[in-house]
Amino acid sequence: MIHQYENNGYRIVLDVNSGCVHVVDGIGYDVIACLADISQEHTEESLKSEGIWEKLLKELKEKYSEEELKETLDDVTELVKAGQLFTKDLYEGFAGEVKKRKTVVKALCLHIAHDCNLACKYCFAEEGEYHGRRALMSFDVGKKALDFLIANSGSRRNLEVDFFGGEPLMNWQVVKDLVAYGREQEKLHGKHFRFTLTTNGVLLNDEVQEFVNKEMDNVVLSLDGRKEVNDYMRPFRNGKGSYELIVPKFQKLADSRNQEKYYVRGTFTRKNLDFSKDVIHFADLGFKQMSIEPVVGEESEEYAIRKEDLPVIFEEYDKLAKYMIERERQGKGFNFFHFMIDLEGGPCLAKRLSGCGSGTEYLAVTPWGDFYPCHQFVGEEEFLMGNVDEGVTHPEIADDFRGCNVYSKEKCRNCFARFYCSGGCMANSHKFHGSIHDTYDIACDMEQKRVECAIMIKAALAEERK
Repeated sequence: MIHQYENNGYRIVLDVNSGCVHVVDGIGYDVIACLADISQEHTEESLKSEGIWEKLLKELKEKYSEEELKETLDDVTELVKAGQLFTKDLYEGFAGEVKKRKTVVKALCLHIAHDCNLACKYCFAEEGEYHGRRALMSFDVGKKALDFLIANSGSRRNLEVDFFGGEPLMNWQVVKDLVAYGREQEKLHGKHFRFTLTTNGVLLNDEVQEFVNKEMDNVVLSLDGRKEVNDYMRPFRNGKGSYELIVPKFQKLADSRNQEKYYVRGTFTRKNLDFSKDVIHFADLGFKQMSIEPVVGEESEEYAIRKEDLPVIFEEYDKLAKYMIERERQGKGFNFFHFMIDLEGGPCLAKRLSGCGSGTEYLAVTPWGDFYPCHQFVGEEEFLMGNVDEGVTHPEIADDFRGCNVYSKEKCRNCFARFYCSGGCMANSHKFHGSIHDTYDIACDMEQKRVECAIMIKAALAEERK
């Protein structure tokens, strides 16, 4: 499969199955497009056929000379011979093997607090309640969750635990106690815990910062961008904005971590479709690691993104990509999560085909110890998988998630971005289609645009290094 597009003056050809990216001139772009119209798979022998040559002459002879076309076709043939263009899809056969493989649990999202001190308008967790009741996880429940993770992690050494909410700092002592317990268990079982924390920053202080810097591999800092944007969507329950309180704390924490192993995570909505300004605002505040995610909501919500908003959103991603190139040229670069793409290695095959591992390798744990496939399924009783006392009691749910991959979803089969998004978010698919085996179309459109921008940035910076 071939995907071609033009962005910021670059003509880019992506060979989907090999992952090879080619920045080409006008004639190269046109010849490849003509060949792709004939077939999405070519061989060295087929490109030397008389029929191919006649097709190129018919379509392009008024634009290019025969000599130019012949030279370009030779170049394309060499790329095909090298396995870098018009490659076959060799991965579909592995999808069944991925479904059959025995997976181990490697990560838990501990809902340490089903409570929050903010009242964010778009919160899928309903201010921390998750369709249920406010509650704080006890040390005993958290301890059992860590024991479950160790017991079900097989030979895997590195295990990941995210302290999540609501707002986890509202249950800070239990966070500290569970980290201490995890460190004790590491020595006994030959494991290593990578702890992370997601916080809105309201309760962040020097003591928390010191502990976080010692024990947390990563910290996610929730902030939506400019003051007026953040305070509209992320107020306290009394309506007062949170920006002025949390920004200095986040700046201090980011600097104390040498601008590494954290990221500022925002959400853009229909109220700030000009979200590139919010990313730029993060950069102006001194942050180096950042992300702004599109909100997911029903169209009835005033803040929800609609199909008609996509042209504006695409333009924003283009603006942001160009801005990031300029900042990099100035020696003031920063990382934007959705533009971070590995064109040389990247995730393993199983990850490329099936995604985040929710429901199989990754589980969410409620304050009372119930297991769900991920934090976005918490409270959806049909996805209740078990609990910390009995373990996974509904393995058929895990089996269903294990069978979810880019080949089980019809919309993914012909999508050039499938090996970058791995089929998208299963929770969003269920929310909009009632099935984890579908895709949320608006999210797909945005992901395709982000992949295009990310590849263009790589192309632009690589050109400068020549």
